[in-house]
Amino acid sequence: MPLAVSLTLYSLIILVGALVGALAVVLTRTPTRLVTFLAFAAGVMFGAAFFHMLPEAYVGGGFWAFALVPAGFVFLMVLERYVLTHACEEPADCKEHVHGHTLGLTAFLGLSTHTLFDGIALGSAVKEGVGLMALMAITSHKVPSSLSLASILKAEGKSTTRILTFAMLYGLMVPLGAVLYFAFDAVLRFESLAPRALAFSAGTFLYVAVTDLLPHVNRHGKDNKARNLVALMLGLVLMLALARVAEFPGH
Repeated sequence: MPLAVSLTLYSLIILVGALVGALAVVLTRTPTRLVTFLAFAAGVMFGAAFFHMLPEAYVGGGFWAFALVPAGFVFLMVLERYVLTHACEEPADCKEHVHGHTLGLTAFLGLSTHTLFDGIALGSAVKEGVGLMALMAITSHKVPSSLSLASILKAEGKSTTRILTFAMLYGLMVPLGAVLYFAFDAVLRFESLAPRALAFSAGTFLYVAVTDLLPHVNRHGKDNKARNLVALMLGLVLMLALARVAEFPGH
């Protein structure tokens, strides 16, 4: 199959997977189930950081790649607390201010950073003739990751149209990353860039999971603690399993 055709087909499949994950959340009407989705999302983000991104960052960049993990954490903290929101003394339900509607954007930025490098990995895999393995690996964790993003957006009260738009943009980061790979392959040394970017992205995942998702689950899921704990563990186990069976070169 010609290289351009392969990339187009693979990117389309990954995009459909991202939309399927978002639709699973959009079609959920029960608020308590949404909190459970958020617990699952936290597990997915923990698992992605610890079982996928950090091991890859260490292998490709050594110990010092980890220096960018707190950088990613602090970056999203500053972005969410000081740039995308404003300090306000009114209670959280005040009418004049909008509170708590930036987590979806920060989650989107963190997830998209990782997805962009999935696209770089896909481009390199297709070039080396192992694109199908890359497709299977990326799609297998794009669906739960998209579900995570959609859960956060829905918890913020975003409309179905906006949720699906974010999911589509998230999925499109894969072909964008592939295009960037082929455009700059002769200029940039991805061997040194990718591990550092993955470590930075892992820091953003940990920030979203620790400071936003889990506190929300604790506040609003008191009546379903056992179910939410199981959902959290399922997210972790799923990403651990994917890390073991869906590895491919460059990722």
